[in-house]
Amino acid sequence: MAERTDIAEREIRVLVENGEYWLRNRGDIAMMAVTVERIRARWPHARIGLLTHQPAILRGLLPEVEPICGPDWSWGSDSWLTRTTATKLIGPAALWWRATTDGPKDRLRAIRSADRNVRPRPDDDTEEIPEEFPVQIPDAVREASLVLALGGGYLTDVDRYQAHRTMDLLEHAGGLGIPTALIGQGLGPMHDKDLWRRAGEVLPNVDFIGLREARRGPELLSQLGVPREQVLVTGDDAVEFAYRLRDPRIGADIGLCLRVADYSKVSAAAQDTLGKVVRARAAELDAGLIPLIISEYASEDRLSTLPLLAGADRARPPVGRGANAHDVARQVAGCRVLVTSAYHLAVFALSQGIPAVGITASEYYDDKFHGLAGMFGAGLRVVHLDDQDLSEQLTAAITELWDNAPALRDPLQQRAMDQIDASRAGLERVFGLVEDGPRSLPAPPPPSANHPQGPVQRLGG
Repeated sequence: MAERTDIAEREIRVLVENGEYWLRNRGDIAMMAVTVERIRARWPHARIGLLTHQPAILRGLLPEVEPICGPDWSWGSDSWLTRTTATKLIGPAALWWRATTDGPKDRLRAIRSADRNVRPRPDDDTEEIPEEFPVQIPDAVREASLVLALGGGYLTDVDRYQAHRTMDLLEHAGGLGIPTALIGQGLGPMHDKDLWRRAGEVLPNVDFIGLREARRGPELLSQLGVPREQVLVTGDDAVEFAYRLRDPRIGADIGLCLRVADYSKVSAAAQDTLGKVVRARAAELDAGLIPLIISEYASEDRLSTLPLLAGADRARPPVGRGANAHDVARQVAGCRVLVTSAYHLAVFALSQGIPAVGITASEYYDDKFHGLAGMFGAGLRVVHLDDQDLSEQLTAAITELWDNAPALRDPLQQRAMDQIDASRAGLERVFGLVEDGPRSLPAPPPPSANHPQGPVQRLGG
């Protein structure tokens, strides 16, 4: 114990890669909050720096975290005056200003595209492709005791810039002898050959990888040459965040979220069917209908979800733009059933013992929801928005989960507790990388040179 106290007292610097530099996704923020709390409990005097484009917003959301931002991405002053001023004045003011002035802004997507240095393909039906991946390695790495990449679904084809940015950071840190870890990760789809090659170069050398699901991630890492000893399936780090907010009473509402984005395209016909079915089931079950907003990025969840409530008998108001992850998780607690195309809302629901319908229109979300279903067992039904029998499938799923909600509550909460234990065990391994030093492992075999992911990426059903 004396040795651990000595380690806690010396200056430890944890550099955190968060995967969403704009801080507009409440699911990502929930993962940040839990991880920061756990780090602070272990190392009370550590400096925790998070890479972000929104330093003032970060001060308001997580006052104990230091923003690491441009132009040089270095550690700032740790003086008492800097900390107290940022915490008491700058952060809250920034949150208020963003909530007051925020709204649908196409300009945000233009900024993000510029940040990623991408050019559009000539036809409108295909995604943007990167010309290159120019990544600036943060100066803060050199003084880090640990580089930690928080959970997310960014190690995938649909977010190649962030995937390359994360892997370049991990590779650079590892080259300096700094321990590296990924936690709460969802991997794939990964069909892009350059991304596959890069993952095979970097991930086998990461000291620890915690996965949020067992359906795809372990086999994918095996194909990439990552030793099994470096991998643990832990579940999502936001599970504990939501589990703490569970309500002993079973809710009486239906929660709804639809996201339409470049990585989750949904036809107008499917949107129309979804709205009709959910409104009809809410009316027949005498349930309120709650619009749930997890992402404020370019107002994507608001713009897609709120129109679906038009004409509903008992439509609830959405949270304000200044709401936090806690506010949304408490809204979810009032639901008996959730219908969502946003992954972290399903995490919020299942962790509280509330069944959910995961609606998907892409391979990316197929993997997310099927992986989550594997972690929670019964209680999550996956419905494809391109199903020819969408209306019947969706109606049946909502009805089944509504009827079975009381019986599903305890099993779902038990699965949540199991994942909380696993997630904490994974972070214990990360702490050990700093306190005990990373283990030396034999050189991994090279990743498969065949078609990226091969058959592991094919989904049944």
